[in-house]
Order: sequence, then C-alpha cells, then structure tokens
Amino acid sequence: MRLVWKSLDKMRCLRKRSTIPFLGFLITFLLFLNLYMEDGYVLDGDKRQLRDASVHPPSAERYVHTFRDLSNFSGTINVTYRYLAGTPLNRKKYLTIGLSSVKRKRGNYLLETIKSIFDQSSYEELKEIMVVVHLADFDLAWCENLVQEITRKFAHHIIAGRLLVIQAPEEFYPSLDGLKRNYNDPEDRVRFRSKQNVDYAFLLNFCTNLSHFYMMLEDDVRCSRNFLTALKKVITSREGSYWVMLEFSKLGYIGKLYHAKDLPRLAHFLLMFYQEMPCDWLLIHFRGLLAQKDVIRFKPSLFQHMGYYSSYKGAENKLKDDDFEEDSIDIPDNPPASLHTNINVFENYDATKAYSTVDEYFWGKPPSTGDFFVIVFNRSTKISKIRIATGSDDRQNDVLHHGALEVGEKVVGTKKGKQCSSYITLGEFRNGNIEVQDVDHKIAFEIECVRIVVTASQKEWLIIRSISLWTTQPPSQ
Repeated sequence: MRLVWKSLDKMRCLRKRSTIPFLGFLITFLLFLNLYMEDGYVLDGDKRQLRDASVHPPSAERYVHTFRDLSNFSGTINVTYRYLAGTPLNRKKYLTIGLSSVKRKRGNYLLETIKSIFDQSSYEELKEIMVVVHLADFDLAWCENLVQEITRKFAHHIIAGRLLVIQAPEEFYPSLDGLKRNYNDPEDRVRFRSKQNVDYAFLLNFCTNLSHFYMMLEDDVRCSRNFLTALKKVITSREGSYWVMLEFSKLGYIGKLYHAKDLPRLAHFLLMFYQEMPCDWLLIHFRGLLAQKDVIRFKPSLFQHMGYYSSYKGAENKLKDDDFEEDSIDIPDNPPASLHTNINVFENYDATKAYSTVDEYFWGKPPSTGDFFVIVFNRSTKISKIRIATGSDDRQNDVLHHGALEVGEKVVGTKKGKQCSSYITLGEFRNGNIEVQDVDHKIAFEIECVRIVVTASQKEWLIIRSISLWTTQPPSQ
C-alpha cells in the first residue's frame, strides 16, 4: 500500500522553484477531471484505462490514496475510525459541528469550546446539532485522559447523541517526513500544517452523512448566543442560489459552513494537497474551483477565537475577530441579487462591493440628480429591515448628501438593466445614512428591488460603505 505514497515522495523533489504555478494547474486539472468523469464526459474506455493504471494496495491495514480514489472525489475515504465516546444516530441532524484537536504545549481550550457550543444553544436548537470531536494526537494516553474529562463533563450530551468523540488511527496517515518546504517554512512547521490538513480531511470524511450542513470550528472558540438560529436564517435566505462556503468568522478555519454533500470532495482535496500549503489557503482554491468566486461572509461574526497559545509550539496567538458579537441573532442576511448603477464607477470599486459582507465598498464619481443604485433580487422576498451607510472614516465627505430609499415590484428589462416598474419611497437619507425598520409591515407586496435615488447633484464623490438587509423568515412548519 505504500507504493503510491513513495511515488508521491519522489515528486516532492521536483519543481521546487515552480511549485505554486504547477500546483494551481494540477488542482484545476484534477478537479475538472473529476467533474467531467461524474458528468459522463469521459468515455468508458478511458475510465477503464485510468482504473487499470491505478496502484492496487497490497495490504488493507494501511490507507493508500490510489489514482482511482483521487479521480472519484464524491466517494468517502476508507478509514476505520475509533469511537472514543458516543455513537452516531440513525437520524440526520440539521448541522454537524466539527472540531479537530491535538495536545498543546500550553493551554487547552477544547472543553471550553464544547461547553460554549452547548451553553449558547437553546433546547430546541440542541435537537438539531451534532458535535464531532476528532482527537488527532498520536499520544494515546493524552487522548484517553481527555476522553475521560469529556465524558465526565458532557455525559448527558453524549447519551442524547449530541456529542461524538472519534480518532483516525496513525496507520491511516500518509508519510509526514521529508515533506516539501514551500514558503521556506521550517520542517517542523511544514509537518504540523501538513498533518493538520490530514486531520481535517479525516474529520470531514467521517461527518459526510451525519447532517445536511457542516460547520468547521477550531478547538479554541467561543460562540455567540443562538448561533444556529442565525445560521438557519442565512441559509434559508440563500435558497435557490449557489454557494460552496459561507463564512461566519474572518479568522482561520473558524465558522466555515458547507453543504454536507460537498464534504467528500473537500476531504479528498485536503488529502491530495496536504503538504502544499495551510488548510485555510487550500480552502480558497477549493471554493474557487467549485465556481464560488467571491467570499460570502456575514457580519457580525458568530464565533470568536479565545485561545492565547497556538497548538503549534505553544506560541502566543491572541488574534481576535473584531466583528464578533455575543448576541448576533440579528445578523443581516442579504439575499442573492444583481446590482447595477448609472453612477460613474471609480476603478474596480463596483456596485457589488457595497452589497458584499467583506470590508469593501462602492466608490463612484460625483452623482447627479436622478442617478440611481439598484439591487434586483433573484426572487421576490419579504424584508424586515434595511440599513445603508455611506462615506468612510477617511473620506467623510464622500457621503450621499441628498437621496431617497425606495423598494419596488414588477421587474422588467430596460436598456439600463433590470429594474422594477413600480416603486414606493421608504425614507430620506440623513447624514449619509438610513435605517428603516418594520419594512414588511409598511409594504404590502413582496419586494423585488431596493433602489437608492440621488435627489440632488453633489460635487463630492460617493462611497456606499454597506448595504444590510434583514429578511423575514416564513414560520417554521
């Protein structure tokens, strides 16, 4: 079974000076090969050739990722897991939360993280959550002691089927010696991050069929209150739109949400390129290759990094997410939409930047009376609140001095793009900002467009810093 890993080891010595361009090409090639094979674009004869070219493992006791495995991203990885506490339920939950943890030289935050997940969830939310902890350290005595602590503190959650502790045995791991030293990282750093990629791959692989959605957290995280309710609201608002990864924290591998059906591909992907780069960098490639070009992140953040010491050598790591709020249930959930404007755009500060949840903004040249900025939803929706902010801290004059906020219905195509044929004014901008509450009580129809209209020309440029919308969720059945 070691033949493939040995062949991969030989490849490590090649092309060190051109690692990154080659990696980008290889990732693209392999993923699209997989997509074409799944969709029937590869002839049966070619598939047989690929299968014949694969390496057959001589032993079932050690995991080897053959070429056939690599070309079938949709299948799970054949790993025999140890169940250290709890057993999986037959019924699928709404959300699985995955944590991978290793022994730290300084500090241990896993128990606090598990406690935060459960304490910040209501009884009804707990019914829809499964927490899976992967103890990924090869020190079995440490694992055994930690399992005893987890069992003692969270026995009722284990009995209720809400908490599961697993381990992928060391013999299933690829070689962690002689790895490529990309980015001039020291050998121990490369070993740490490469093993971490495999840890996550095995965790994702295990969680494939446990729920409809999967959330990755790190083992030193604090949660906001009722985070699941906020997540469900966002997921519901994006029904009918395509996404691969939604982000609820801007730090590391914290608060990243996936469809459970994508977990096998992500697990294979991390395992294929485990030695190339850190996991959070690989995630960017994975998201892009599955055609989600832009980051989809929501603020305020639902999860906060709370550790002071890294799991790598116990180094200090006091990073904090300044977008985190303890009570974040009122998170805006901008529904999918197209945006356009007739205001002259400066460079690449286009209209979509104002609607984005990352730290970007729209920037246009001085607008004139009648100019507009319009959001056209992919489908009509009920909105409870709208908040729009213009200007920025360093350009406080680039605000909308005179403008109105409108909502509309009956979308029609025009020379200037899609527009609604009928609008109602909700209010006027004051000091460059506007917030309208209870929109769904003031408007009888489901909204198809939100429009900003310039009501007086200005000499200053215009920055639209953020557009935040809160949708009204249908009552649960």
